Amino acid sequence: MARLDIPGQYQVGVDPSINVLGTTLKSCSTDPLTGWFRDGCCNTDAGDRGVHTVCVVVDEAFLTFSASAGNDLTTPRPDMRFPGLKPGDRWCLCAKRWKQALNEGCAPPVDLEATHRKTLDIVELSVLEMHAL
Repeated sequence: MARLDIPGQYQVGVDPSINVLGTTLKSCSTDPLTGWFRDGCCNTDAGDRGVHTVCVVVDEAFLTFSASAGNDLTTPRPDMRFPGLKPGDRWCLCAKRWKQALNEGCAPPVDLEATHRKTLDIVELSVLEMHAL
């Protein structure tokens, strides 16, 4: 299924917008605009191989870790509609990257209401709750 970058439009194949708590998924961030669909929410579909479903507040420790792991999140990438992040920004993070950061001791805090339930395929709710905002 192709990714659609049309905010507010129905997207065929999108997983239901339910969070890890079993309620309606809340917005993660519109400034910077985040999400696999760049709709402000951590929605996902079968084309989202990175599973960009964890709503976090990034901090310096995580940004440094991510860069050292080969994913520089601070440098803007206009071609990918990516503004570059700074500490305090909210972002839909790949679930596996969040788990990797957890194992390295630098997992950023999670907004459970804005984290998609698909995350639970990778990280247990009890672990997310220990790192909740």
